[in-house]
Amino acid sequence: MTVGPSGKTALTEEIDSYRARRGVFVVLTVPPMRYLMVDGHGDPNTARAYQEAVSTIYPVAYTLKFASRRELGHDYVVPPLEGLWWSDDMDTFTDSRDKSRWTWTLLSLVPQWLTDADVERARATVAGKGGAPALDRLRVQSLDEGLCVQTLHVGPYDDEGPVLRAMHDEFIPGEGLALTGTHHEIYLGDPRRARPDRLRTILRQPVTRHTIGTRAHS
Repeated sequence: MTVGPSGKTALTEEIDSYRARRGVFVVLTVPPMRYLMVDGHGDPNTARAYQEAVSTIYPVAYTLKFASRRELGHDYVVPPLEGLWWSDDMDTFTDSRDKSRWTWTLLSLVPQWLTDADVERARATVAGKGGAPALDRLRVQSLDEGLCVQTLHVGPYDDEGPVLRAMHDEFIPGEGLALTGTHHEIYLGDPRRARPDRLRTILRQPVTRHTIGTRAHS
């Protein structure tokens, strides 16, 4: 178990799928993990549903963390926000960037030692305090992505298009793979604090294999 300088468990340092390199596409198998989830639709910059989801995920995630520290003596760093994104036309991610057509699920990783009952107690605590507008839409659920391709994008979110195009149209078919499942992003940078050109985002795409062999390209 990885423990940081603060004595807190660093979940994302224990799991290989939370590591990625800029300019490198890697094929890997992502293990099943449990997440807090809230669904929604629309442009994340303007959709009220997105802001409500963020305003709900974080309070529950931090309530879980404090309960784990207080009741179990097991403190940890709250994992970064993540999102699943999809559209009927995948070009809305690479070419047109028409965010109004995006459907999404916001995620927050739940440590394996916490149970669904722990999540429900955290939900009740947050509900008692008010101010979590999407609490009725929040659930805890396992996600098993299996075989995936991922890379690290550094820079503004709106500059992801060329990286995704290279992943979807060049690397994945070139490896004898095909897209399946839902585009996944892991936000290692905080847009409230980091400059846009320094934001770090893991871009992940589940795939299915047509040929045998796995390798990384630089």
